[in-house]
Parts: sequence; C-alpha cells; structure tokens
Amino acid sequence: MPHKRIPMDRDKKIALVAHDNKKRDLIEWARFNRDLLAHHEVFATGTTGEVLERELHIEVTKLQSGPLGGDQQIGARIVNGEIDFLIFFWDPLEPLPHDPDVKALLRMAVVWNIPIACNRASADFMISSPLMDGEYDRLVPDYHSYRTRKIPSDRRPRRGESEAG
Repeated sequence: MPHKRIPMDRDKKIALVAHDNKKRDLIEWARFNRDLLAHHEVFATGTTGEVLERELHIEVTKLQSGPLGGDQQIGARIVNGEIDFLIFFWDPLEPLPHDPDVKALLRMAVVWNIPIACNRASADFMISSPLMDGEYDRLVPDYHSYRTRKIPSDRRPRRGESEAG
C-alpha cells in the first residue's frame, strides 16, 4: 500500500488524557514539562483539562470527559489531522466501563501513525525528542484504495425475481 506524508508543524497539537487513578501522575508530568508544553497546542478531556489549565497557566482546549465522549472527540480530531501526539496515562489495573472507547482511541492513533505515550517514561522520551520542536512528516498509508474498494453484495433475489435480476 502506498503511503502519503502528513506534515507536522514545529508547534505540535498534543492531546493529554488520564484515567482517574493516573490524573495526578499526568499533572505532575505536565508541571515538570510546562515550558515545553507551553509553546504547543494542548487538548485534554474533561476535568483533566480544567486542572491542567489551572495548574500550568496555559490555554487548554477542553473536551468532554472520556466516558461522555471525550475519547471519541480526540479520536475524531486525530482522523481529521487536528492532533499530532497522544499522551494517555491509562490505568492497566483498573477495569473501565468505557474500555471500548479507549481501545477505539488507541486504534485511531495507530491507524493514523500518531505517536502515543502511555506512561511517564514514554512521555519523557517522546517530548524530549529532537523531533519535538521541528517539522516532521508522518507517513500514513494512503487509504484511498480502501475507501473506494468494491464491496460484494450479498443481496439475494426477492421472491418472483430471477437470479439474473
């Protein structure tokens, strides 16, 4: 499958998401990296966004809470090219009722080749990369052939209709 390049500007669009048991970790990480985050565009779900804006004194685009659709809003922004990075501190030990939403969000990040950090160590490596403050072209499969593929019909002839139509 051929690929196409999707450019990322010097200033990245970063989504910050955290499950309840990981919010404190994300807030501490964001406080430590405040100066780096300040010159990028930050998006966050629910109360995480409110706390980040208050703690960091930077503008945060706040979306719905994850279980109320915030994860899906971020996924839609990834598909539309409006998010470059996903930093999602999730709790692997806590069963979540909105787990399908979380899986869908992570799936969109992989489909659209968005860098994902799921814990402090990966977030530290990602944000400190020399690529963070430069332009970068993401390679994404060209999904045109997938979008225009022929889907076989399983339509069966109705009573009184011949097989030929």
